[in-house]
Amino acid sequence: MFKEFKEFAVKGNVMDMAVGIIIGGAFGTIVSSFVKDVLMPPLGLLLGGVDFSNIFAVLKAGTPAGPYATLADAQAAGAVTVNAGIFLNAVIAFLIVAFAVFLMVRTLNRLKRAEAPAAAAPTTKDCPFCATAIPLAAVRCPHCTSEIKS
Repeated sequence: MFKEFKEFAVKGNVMDMAVGIIIGGAFGTIVSSFVKDVLMPPLGLLLGGVDFSNIFAVLKAGTPAGPYATLADAQAAGAVTVNAGIFLNAVIAFLIVAFAVFLMVRTLNRLKRAEAPAAAAPTTKDCPFCATAIPLAAVRCPHCTSEIKS
């Protein structure tokens, strides 16, 4: 097993995977900021000034008891809350990341298909007597002079 792992690590797969994870984490942070700081404020404004990060439900009041104006107030009071707005932001961020990854994989697959050359029709055949490659139209092998039947 150690030998297999060494082969895996030496082939560069581990480094490729590590780079992918680091880039993916950074991309996730950028998308989270995009959702929280750029996308949701105008959406909240269009929906009547709703701040999605402050959509929450209090399960158990803290000290002092609610109602709480913001999620930060509820958390400062020690209230137990269900943070639906933060979850909604995370779902939207996930959908954006998933769509971006889908587009990237789709593009890579198209590039791979475009790079793969189409199999060309064979222009030669093997002589049944000497196994040398000869043109398809040949009726006699130029190497062994045997007569080739079509």
